[in-house]
Amino acid sequence: MSDDAATAEDVRHVADLARVDLDDDEVDDFAEQFADILEYFDALDDVPTVDTDADLVNVMRPDEEHDCLTREDALSNAEGTEDGYFKGPNVS
Repeated sequence: MSDDAATAEDVRHVADLARVDLDDDEVDDFAEQFADILEYFDALDDVPTVDTDADLVNVMRPDEEHDCLTREDALSNAEGTEDGYFKGPNVS
């Protein structure tokens, strides 16, 4: 177990913050589970670090400027328009 193991008081505090009622058996179970979780985090400290940075490559297409549609072309296939804008269904 980790030296930073969660105490029953810690579990009760977190349960109060989450507005969860726990009985004493559940508090003990969660304290053990928290201790296990903290051990998993401690294991991450043993993972070796990598000194090299990954080479970043732009896989996207380059930005290119193009002429945009005219308002009439953009609205030409719309089911409904009003005053030069798309018109959608009413939402209540």
